[in-house]
Amino acid sequence: MNIPMKSGDRAGAPWHTDWLIPQWPAPAKVHAVCTTRAGGVSPPPYNSLNLGLHVGDDAQAVQSNRETLQVALGVRAVFMDQVHGTDLLELQAATPDALQADGACTREPGLACTVMVADCLPILLCDQDATQVAAVHAGWRGLAGFQGVGVVEQILKRFRPLSPVEPAQAAIKIIAWLGPCIGPQAFEVGDEVRLAFVATAPQAAQCFTPQPSGKWLADLPALARQRLLAAGVSQVYGNDGSADWCTVGNPLRFFSHRRDRVSGRQAAAIWLD
Repeated sequence: MNIPMKSGDRAGAPWHTDWLIPQWPAPAKVHAVCTTRAGGVSPPPYNSLNLGLHVGDDAQAVQSNRETLQVALGVRAVFMDQVHGTDLLELQAATPDALQADGACTREPGLACTVMVADCLPILLCDQDATQVAAVHAGWRGLAGFQGVGVVEQILKRFRPLSPVEPAQAAIKIIAWLGPCIGPQAFEVGDEVRLAFVATAPQAAQCFTPQPSGKWLADLPALARQRLLAAGVSQVYGNDGSADWCTVGNPLRFFSHRRDRVSGRQAAAIWLD
């Protein structure tokens, strides 16, 4: 596979060798990881590192899996109740788990902004001065948002105003990493999904391929890159839409709700030292 992988050591506990460590020019104080199916205790069909409490898995097994993640991170991972929306949390030490939101940011060291996915796109962001990090859960609804303002635009408002900063200036201050998601050869959608994007961004039409059935194949990573670029973020790493990043096409490595219907959840997390 062409997805970068490496093992390492954090707080005395090794990363699982199958987990994804973003290969991007983040500052040394910024740390990030994306889990896979590997390394947990959940039984089939959630085998094995399912981190979602809402998918029918044994709650004790999920808690054990979350503890495995916490130990590996060496910091607290804050989990949200994700609803495919655009609401965000600004994490502080007292922020509890399970608040309803689809993105989180923080300026506090020792708190991991964490999103769970099983086909939707995880997006991790940081600024080049390492003052803030963020993670967002971007399914098509959250990415499209309302009248062109989705979860990407909302999270970037927390980093810096989108106006009057010139995009050329803003682009060098924030970088993004896209994790695994449903790939452009597997994400079949109806015309309402295409219209939700092209209504406010005509260039989004390039990310949809017509099918004989009248439906479309949608390129979710490409749509995210367009939204990030339009908001001034040109340094985007990770998922390029190739087959190795597709959650549907890699059943031994990734959970996929579209493929399995009954599925666990992997997580992407980012934090500051």
